[in-house]
This record gives sequence, C-alpha cells and structure tokens, in this order.
Amino acid sequence: MKPLRLSVRTKLTALYGGAFLIVGLALLIVNYLLVSSTLPDTAAFANGATAGAQIEVARAYPMDTTSILPAERAQATQLVATSITEYRSDVLSTLLWQSLVALAIAGGLAVLLGWLMASRVLRPLHAITSTARKLEVENLDRRIDLDGPDDELKELADTFDGMLDRLAVSFDSQKRFVANASHELRTPLAVQRTLVEVAMAAPDASPEVRKLGEHLIYTNERSERMIEGLLVLARSDRGLTARAPVRLDEVAATVIRSASAMAEEAGVTVESRLRPRTVSGDPVLLERLVTNLVHNAITYNRQGGWIHVDIGGDPALVVRNTGPQVPLDAVPALFEPFRRLSGDRTGDSRNAGLGLSIVRSIAKAHGGTAGAEPGGRGGGLVVRVRLP
Repeated sequence: MKPLRLSVRTKLTALYGGAFLIVGLALLIVNYLLVSSTLPDTAAFANGATAGAQIEVARAYPMDTTSILPAERAQATQLVATSITEYRSDVLSTLLWQSLVALAIAGGLAVLLGWLMASRVLRPLHAITSTARKLEVENLDRRIDLDGPDDELKELADTFDGMLDRLAVSFDSQKRFVANASHELRTPLAVQRTLVEVAMAAPDASPEVRKLGEHLIYTNERSERMIEGLLVLARSDRGLTARAPVRLDEVAATVIRSASAMAEEAGVTVESRLRPRTVSGDPVLLERLVTNLVHNAITYNRQGGWIHVDIGGDPALVVRNTGPQVPLDAVPALFEPFRRLSGDRTGDSRNAGLGLSIVRSIAKAHGGTAGAEPGGRGGGLVVRVRLP
C-alpha cells in the first residue's frame, strides 16, 4: 500500500492549525480554572448566608429566641448550598461549552488563514517548480526573476537563476564546439576522398591499391555521413531561427521518390498514404527528418519486406516497417546518439547511429515529439512523430 503523500502546504496548514488549537486549549483550561476559583465556595457561602439570615431575624424579633431552630437552620443551609452548587455548575458548564464552540470556530478560521498563509509563503516555490518543469536543453532562457523581500526564498530563486545561466553557457559552448568541429572535419575528409580517387584512377594502380582505395572510400563516406549527421543534430538542437509553412505530405512524396532506387535494391516495397498536412517549421530539417525515417526503415528491413509512410493529423507522420524483432525495453535507447541494437543493427556499419537522434531533435525543435514501439509479429518499428 502506497503511503499517503501530503503536500507542504497541507503540512504547514496542519502545523498552523495545530499550534493554534493547542494554545487555545491551554487558554481555555486557564480561563476555566480562574473562573472556578473566583466563584464562591459552596459550604462557606451557605453557612455565611444562613448566619446572616439568623441575625436579621434576631434584630427584627429581639424577644423571640426560638424564631430559627437548629433544624431549620440546617435545612436553610442545605438549601443555600444546593442553590450555590447548581449556580457554580451552570456557570462552569456554560463557560466550558461556549469556550469550546468559540475554540472550534476560531480553529476553523485558523486553518483557513493557515492555508492562505501557506499558499502565499509557498508561491515562490511554485514559480521555481513551474520554471524547472518547462526547462529543456533547447529552452534554457527561462528565468524565475522573483520579486519581493530579500529573504531565503529569494536567495533560492536567485541561486536557481544563476545555475541556469551557467547551464545555458555550457550547453551553448558544447553545441558550438560540435558544429565547428564537424564543419572543420569536412574539408580534410573531402581532400582524402579526392586523393584516394586520384590514386585509384592512376593507370599503373595495382589491384591491391584499388581494393584498398575502395575500402578507404567506403570508410570515408561513412565518416562524412556521421559528420553531416552531427551538423544537423547541432543545428536542430539550437532551435529554429525562422519558420515557414511546409507541406509535409509533399516533402514525404519527394523523399519516397528519391529513395525508390534504394528500396528496390534492398528488395523492400514502399507504400504510402499522404494526406495534406501543413507544418510551420524549417523545410530542410523536416526533409531530413522524413529522409532519416524512410532510410532507416529500408536499411533495417528484410528481403521482401515493406515500409508504410502515413501523413495525417495526429500524429503528423507514422513510418512502419518490417524487419528484425525489436525488444520493447530497447526502443528508448535507439533515440540516443551512436546507439544501435545488437545483431543486424550493430553489424550494419553503413550508418553512424544518429538517425533517430536527429529525428527526435528536429521534432523537439518544432515543438513536437518522436516516439517508437515494436512493430509486432512482422518485426521492425513503428515510429510516430507529432508536430503542432
């Protein structure tokens, strides 16, 4: 059984209300004791009242010495004592019940005021929590900027803002480094590719040199694809600087046509259902998103398999494919950079493992999400991209 979880506001309200009730109860007991000690003592008051009555009778009838007999005096004393006892009981009972009612009403007001006070005290913490929930790597520009007295809560908010400033600088530096490093690496790779191709084209090149050159070109192409993927990933992680209306169905149709030769070579059938859908975003990044999904669906498939591309409302894009079985617990790792499954996916060295990472990053840059699930009996994946 899960333990009951109480909010801080509820705990503070209970603390305020409990403290008030304890103080009020102590005050009620003290007031009860003071009033009880102030009321006349029953026996002393009864004897005094009877003696006073006897003196008054003696003064009125000085010659009558038998006006008040001892038995009558005892009866009168008992009557007075009973009256005083009932009076004390009524007074104390009335005082006790009225005090309890007043304490209950005041306790209810104390709980209500405690709830309002706790809400006011915790308002800065709600602002901090709300800001923290909205933060993402692509959106580190939010700040709390708490106004108010220079107390512990403002110090906490200012410390949180300072931490966000440092995180924003760190992430921005990292993204610039990835983009700059990837850009600088493209030139030497292009030079290496040219030199290898020139060496292979030489008339006196031996078969061993040509075989080595083919292997070097293959490795070079893979490195170029990885660097290109890093550049796209760094660009999408920085967010969008401009947006334009993009027909996602037309983008998907273009990508499918360009991938037809690749699908035919792999023995994979491509099916599609492209309904009109306009998205506000970057056309280049959106084309890369669709391209990565279609190429992945073809690459990680089987001979005689199929892929299906669906453009619609929500989700905006769904790509299904047949292929190797994908364990459910392994799906989240596929969206991490340089992560592949074991077996066929690990053994395929044609890709750098950035395809789905780029898909997720581009979807996030457009304010959407990307998710996947195993394809069922036919294997493969079902990838869904939601875009606003």
